[in-house]
Amino acid sequence: MALSPITELIKTETSTTLKKTESSKTYKLDFDTGEIKGYIDGIEAVKQYVRKALSTPRFRYLIYTDQYGSELEDLIGQNVPHELVDAEVPRLIEEAISYDDRIRAVRNFSISRKGDALYATFEVETVDGTIEQEVKV
Repeated sequence: MALSPITELIKTETSTTLKKTESSKTYKLDFDTGEIKGYIDGIEAVKQYVRKALSTPRFRYLIYTDQYGSELEDLIGQNVPHELVDAEVPRLIEEAISYDDRIRAVRNFSISRKGDALYATFEVETVDGTIEQEVKV
């Protein structure tokens, strides 16, 4: 039995090594009220990470590294063709969330428009399974 829940002792014929298992346990954020309501882990924590990373403008807040957040906000109000926006959105989404070690791939993008709003739906393959996300740009 391990002394800590995040480590596991692995024995082989020639040596003994220590394998570290990272936990994704984090605070559960209620995006509607702005409150913290307990904890989440696993795939729910990844869903929350994706939503929060995509809604946080990159380079705006000193508390975050340069790798955290997205540059989707930079597309708003730009006078560029729809084709260019449709090509940039998947790239910016993948770039924003791919820094997390729990995310293996981002794929199957679908871009749709309703009025002035642009919606991107995509799949995120994680270490715990695949999730579908939608973001309003």
